[in-house]
Amino acid sequence: MCDYLVTSESVTEGHPDKVCDQISDGILDAYLTKDPNARVAVETMVSPGVVMIAGEVTSSEKVDVEDVARRILQSVGYTDEKKGMDYRTCMVLTNLNAQSADIARGVDGENQPVGTSTKLGAGDQGIMYGYACNETRSYMPLTAELAHKLAKRLADVRHQELLPWLYPDGKTQVTMRYSPEGKPLEITSIIVSAQHDDGIEYDYLRDAILNEVIHSVVDSGLISYHTKIHINPTGRFVTGGPAADVGLTGRKIMVDTYGGMGRHGGGAFSGKDPTKVDRSAAYMARYAAKNIVAAGLAGRCEVSLAYAIGLPEPEAVTVNPFGTQRIPLNDLNRIVKEEFSFSVSHILEQLQLRRSQFLKTAAYGHFGREDQGFQWEKTDRTESLRKKAVTCISNIFI
Repeated sequence: MCDYLVTSESVTEGHPDKVCDQISDGILDAYLTKDPNARVAVETMVSPGVVMIAGEVTSSEKVDVEDVARRILQSVGYTDEKKGMDYRTCMVLTNLNAQSADIARGVDGENQPVGTSTKLGAGDQGIMYGYACNETRSYMPLTAELAHKLAKRLADVRHQELLPWLYPDGKTQVTMRYSPEGKPLEITSIIVSAQHDDGIEYDYLRDAILNEVIHSVVDSGLISYHTKIHINPTGRFVTGGPAADVGLTGRKIMVDTYGGMGRHGGGAFSGKDPTKVDRSAAYMARYAAKNIVAAGLAGRCEVSLAYAIGLPEPEAVTVNPFGTQRIPLNDLNRIVKEEFSFSVSHILEQLQLRRSQFLKTAAYGHFGREDQGFQWEKTDRTESLRKKAVTCISNIFI
């Protein structure tokens, strides 16, 4: 075996695709604030001077989606056409319809056998994955964590006006060399692409981003003389945002998850209410995987869940610790199924998914965000998992 490379990327909140994710999730949050049982599936597209919002919404309440879109554009920083869009003058088009009655009957449990206790059914079929590893305190891959921190720092120095000539759009990428045992050794490459004002000289921009962004985020022990650092590799990034690239909801799913280290199944997350297991089951799988690793039962762990539309329980629950488990794999699978309920209703209840919180997930990753109060990032099941594991080990010697 030999060393290997892992690369993860992130983007700022001003990236066109992330603008769309934020608008879609901002609309979802606005509905959930008024109606926790709202059914929402909203997609957004941005292009030069235009925002298009479409999808399905069933709710007892009304939301001014155009106002939500404009407020998010403003908060991101699209306040002038030279930056890529002006929230005041852009055109906002909407086409929202009610949720399909055929889908609704499955979610409402109308298809379940007569005489049984009706439970909330999955809003779609799909396979969802959750992942955790012990590389970082957040149980995220180090490359993904660093890429997100660089992107967030790029936005922070703009908002704080430390680098006031920065514009909203931006991207980051980190490549790390790992040992055959999976230990991070050193960063081999860092890329930061930052949209900027036309009047900024490249050498000044490069030095400012190197000092204010990269050196403030990355541990110097991970950088060696081998590390390549690329800042705006083309030499110029003035035209950006929706003026440069069309954005769509759900196009940054690896940025949203584990930076390529963990698998992604189902669909994108943003704009979907929690009855869509694309989102809620992925959160639940992360919750289970993170608690398994935090409990010390494995060094890495992937939990996969498969659902059928309209049915309340998963078709399959699978735990893959990649050979790092500290108890027999059969016991680990059994313990997970005992500890966690993966029914749709219980997921929504355990993770408190009926409340407004999703706009915060729409930039810089849905996972590893321990400062945001997300229930799926808590490690509150570790003690119970350890006790079950001890019982398993004791039984081996009986």
